[in-house]
Amino acid sequence: MADKDLHGVEAALAKADLLANLSDATRKRLAIGGSPVAIDPGALLFSKGDPGDALFVLLEGEVEVRTSSESGRDVRLASLKPYTLIGEMAVLDGGARSADICAIRRSRFLRITRDQALAALESEPKALLKLLAELSRRLRAANAHLEDAQLLDLGGRLAQRLLEEAGDGATITLTQTELARRIGASREKVNRKLHEWCDEGWISIGRAGIKLVSRDKLKALISEARAH
Repeated sequence: MADKDLHGVEAALAKADLLANLSDATRKRLAIGGSPVAIDPGALLFSKGDPGDALFVLLEGEVEVRTSSESGRDVRLASLKPYTLIGEMAVLDGGARSADICAIRRSRFLRITRDQALAALESEPKALLKLLAELSRRLRAANAHLEDAQLLDLGGRLAQRLLEEAGDGATITLTQTELARRIGASREKVNRKLHEWCDEGWISIGRAGIKLVSRDKLKALISEARAH
């Protein structure tokens, strides 16, 4: 790996929450010892049931965590962006992968073997504690999403997804098909709801994507759905 590329990978590892507490020397060892991996949109990084023999740091691109329903339909669980750590649960317990990881866009990763990862964590307990705290946070978030799936109707789930994707005000570039998959609804129903909100003046739809005009209206809709 060229020095320029190595420095770039080290910088990326320092931005990954779960690796930020590692020392510079340990991160450098992982950057040197890791293997670069790249996959195209639609390709799988790994599948549910695969052995947990490595973890991955997402350096560039975007992937989604998904599984399949009993009917064979893909169910999206989450989307991940740089500089997320992927596959750490299976690396910690030595078990199989719990979900599929599929690229939404062309994505690059650093692959770190299980032995390398465990050696780094064992040498620096603070980083291990940070990892445990993050896993607890993810479990809480998963429980919250399960609760929302039970309490929120389509409008509530769509409003919540739009607010999450927009962040601090960015245009939402996801297609209506992608939005529908992420909330477990049909594209037709999502399309009708979006145009209904556009007519109400809550959002605007243009070539660049969806912009939120009235966040308060969307937040109020979510609160009302939860209250019922």
